[in-house]
Order: sequence, then structure tokens, then C-alpha cells
Amino acid sequence: MRGGDVRYSLDISFEEAVLGAKKRVTMPDGKSLDIAIPPGQRDGQMLRLRGKGMPGHGGGAEGDALIEVHVAAHPVFRRDGNDIRSELAVGLHEAVLGAKIPVPTVGGTVTMTIPAGSNSGDTLRLRGKGVPAAGRRAAGDQFVTLRVVLPAKPDEKLRGFMQEWAKDHAYDPRGGKGR
Repeated sequence: MRGGDVRYSLDISFEEAVLGAKKRVTMPDGKSLDIAIPPGQRDGQMLRLRGKGMPGHGGGAEGDALIEVHVAAHPVFRRDGNDIRSELAVGLHEAVLGAKIPVPTVGGTVTMTIPAGSNSGDTLRLRGKGVPAAGRRAAGDQFVTLRVVLPAKPDEKLRGFMQEWAKDHAYDPRGGKGR
């Protein structure tokens, strides 16, 4: 008679779920088990390890170990299908003038070009920097939403410049005129 299946729960980080990982866990019977987490793992998915469950009876096959994967939340990244979403603070000068700035991805930091005239809420795409896809499908993308952040204490030079600029370039950001 085939042995029974056993169920386990495994907590992994966001990065381990996206990039894949190898984990060693100790089973209740004291045995260690090496688990390969495939790239692109989703929260709540089950991994089946054939023959790692309860022993069979009377020469029967061993049961399976069923491992439910729980993915921890990440402070910067959020998964959206095979895409990853994040938010990035940019300075007023970077938004107005444009800039090349470092951006964190799950695979490491990359340089992204912020177009001149960018605004809070604008979303830029980093192709292929999302979740690796299974088979021949392309990896997801990372979408970075910009958040323009002013200096903690604007100095008098910035304040004076903005007052002069507003005299000739006033627009209503709530009404959509001038943007």
C-alpha cells in the first residue's frame, strides 16, 4: 500500500520567489530535505516532492511531500502577474531636467533614464526585469512609478525662482490647463 502524503508550509522571501532558490528544511521526523524553488513561484503554490512522504506498507511506494509556499511581502516591490511594480522618489531637478538614476530591481540595480518633464505618477518600464516566465515566454517587466519629492526645506533661491517663474508660466494642475 502506498504511503500517505504529508503537508508542509514554507516561508520564502519575495526575491526567492521571483528568482528561485534552494532551501533545506527539516521534516518533523528529523530528516533534512533539499527543496528547489523554481523561479516565478507564487504565494500559495504547492510543490510536490515525490516519494518524500510517509513510507509505504508491504512494499508500497512512499507518499509525497506537499509543500505550500508562502511569499513574504517586500517593502519596495509588488508582484502583478509576471510584472513587478515599484515606486521611485525623484528630485524636482531630475523630473524637470531629466536624469539617469539607479533603480533597484530584484536582479540588482540598473540605470534608468528619467525623461525631462516627468511628473509624479508617470510610470516607466524596464523590459524583462520582472518575473522570469516558464518555457519560451518572455520575462515580465518592471514598472516604476515616479514620485517627485521636493527638498525638506526649500531654500530662498528656489522659492524666489519659483515665484518669478510662476508669474509668466502659471498653470492650474487641478484643472489640467498648461500640462
